[in-house]
Amino acid sequence: MNVARENLENQTALLRVTVGEADYKEQVDKQLKEYKRKANVPGFRPGMVPMGVINKMYRKGVLADVAYRKATDAAFEYIKENDIETVGDLMPSETKQGDLDFENGTDFEFVYEIGLAPEIDLALTKKNSVTKYVIEPNDDMRKGFRSNYMRRFGKLVDVDVVADEEALTGTLTQGDDVKIEDAYVGLISMDEKARKPFIGKKVGDAVEVDVNEIYKTPSQRASILGVKEAELEGMNPKYTFTITQIRKFAEPEMNEEFFKLAFPAGDVTTPEQFDARIDEQVRGELAKETEYKFTTDLRKYLLEKTKLALPEAFLKDWLYRVNEGKFSMEEIEKDFPQFLDMIRWDMIRRKVMKDNNLEVTQEDVKAGARDVAMMQFQYYGMHTVADDMLENFVGSILGNKEEVRKIYDTVAERKAVAAIADQIKVNEKTVTPEEFQKLT
Repeated sequence: MNVARENLENQTALLRVTVGEADYKEQVDKQLKEYKRKANVPGFRPGMVPMGVINKMYRKGVLADVAYRKATDAAFEYIKENDIETVGDLMPSETKQGDLDFENGTDFEFVYEIGLAPEIDLALTKKNSVTKYVIEPNDDMRKGFRSNYMRRFGKLVDVDVVADEEALTGTLTQGDDVKIEDAYVGLISMDEKARKPFIGKKVGDAVEVDVNEIYKTPSQRASILGVKEAELEGMNPKYTFTITQIRKFAEPEMNEEFFKLAFPAGDVTTPEQFDARIDEQVRGELAKETEYKFTTDLRKYLLEKTKLALPEAFLKDWLYRVNEGKFSMEEIEKDFPQFLDMIRWDMIRRKVMKDNNLEVTQEDVKAGARDVAMMQFQYYGMHTVADDMLENFVGSILGNKEEVRKIYDTVAERKAVAAIADQIKVNEKTVTPEEFQKLT
């Protein structure tokens, strides 16, 4: 097998791979013998079909398949052995490939096209600088985080009068025939106009209501009225709601019971420690936004600094062919600049990883999976999770190849950004949340 490289313009090259009979004969013969053993041809017993018949039926296709795979493997091996940095994938050339006579020929030349990656010279020093915006939390943010804790561990208590956002229980009636007990009306989900008829009412008072207004979705109305959604059409929505209970959310007292429930690890036991934990969590969330913007700004800076040239025509053709016509060339053109920057940044990231001997380990990936799992739990208000529950979730994440790939890329980018930040000057600037919002 022989591989010859031919450099073209616009950062592309051809790989001409010649496959001879000695390269494919053994594998072709073996596969044809297997066909002979299994062939079911009218007029012949199984396994007794003459080899001449087998060759006539299958040899051309088998030869084409084996020779192509041999050539492709050789092309990939050539790229690897010669340490050729490529972009996109190896592609059979549509313009340079000659005719292949698998009926009569013995030697076959396969022609592939590759896109060549540019040389990357970052040459980073402390003369290179990027600003990192550190967000200083405000009291409104602290109040928001504190409110989340209060709502999670607070409770509804009975009150005498409807004032604002109470939860009401009552009886819905319609004439003498319809009576629905224990109906719930949550004022917190209503606007000021919808709440107005309830304000000032007490237990025993009646309010004329329209169920289409106090229960916004058909599923809610059907559930309350005890009917199927299809039966709602044509029903009279006017009811009388007689209040039987008024309850209002009450924050928990900052006492031992609250701290045990909210922080079972026992690391927060006083109001002062609670405030410190709130501040820590707010700063932790803001730090994520800071790091995201810093990574984005650093990425833009390095893309502008390096101005990496790419084989654009090759990449457009590759995108079109690899997606098998799912996207038109016009659609590819639309998002092509963003695609090029994505490739450029990935090349820079891999260059930094290689130059700094960085790698993503299995432990890194598992730690990343734990972070993803915790974010999912926290999204649903679970800031403390049992170890076995967390490990089970981590296991499910690690069992998903796509999730593992995302985690790998995230960890790799984080390591590359940290390495770059060590080599340049990072100017930290403290800003308010409002100032930061204007920067994004």
